[in-house]
Amino acid sequence: MTMHLYSYFRSSASYRVRIALNLKGLTYETVPVHLLNQGGEQFLPEFSTLNPQSQVPVLEEDGHHLTQSLAILEYLEERFPTPALLPADPLQRARVRQLALEIACDIHPLNNLRVLRYLKRDLEIAEAQKNAWIAHWIKLGFAALEQQLAAGTADMQRGRFCVGDTPGLADCCLIPQIFNARRFEVDMTPYPTLVSIEQACEALDAFRLAAPGAQPDAA
Repeated sequence: MTMHLYSYFRSSASYRVRIALNLKGLTYETVPVHLLNQGGEQFLPEFSTLNPQSQVPVLEEDGHHLTQSLAILEYLEERFPTPALLPADPLQRARVRQLALEIACDIHPLNNLRVLRYLKRDLEIAEAQKNAWIAHWIKLGFAALEQQLAAGTADMQRGRFCVGDTPGLADCCLIPQIFNARRFEVDMTPYPTLVSIEQACEALDAFRLAAPGAQPDAA
């Protein structure tokens, strides 16, 4: 049965899952959920029944609905183990998860749509202040990632990608966050290692086909 991915073209979390599905060569159909139309289609009752958090992505397979992008990525890894998104070595697997969580838990949530809406609508901050908020948290997170990835460790040797010469879970998280950084005009000059990984990923169809501009609902 074909999987369905409830997705928004600019959603970082949806973007991660699209990359993973493509890397594993899986067939799926996109069900667009526009996060801005009608006050946000994610709040409509028919979607909220799929995910009470009113967030994308939602992966549907055989009548089951999975939410939370990293949980979906782990599910795909267990359900379709090859090609692998995680190394075989337990310590390296932990390192890859460490990088993915730094992005998905410490950088992205501070800049996602519902946080930015609260800053604008409820706290009434100016557009320049909002953009400064976004840049601050991305720069803080990217500085740490750059330091870790540039130096590497005995158990986390970087190749062309975050860990090794095969794209994996950490790359699925990094590329959408770099897209967001560029969207909000964050200067990437201080992060040459991240840019090098970005270039390696963009050479692959799995990443190009997952990009926001390549989605059926791209505006």
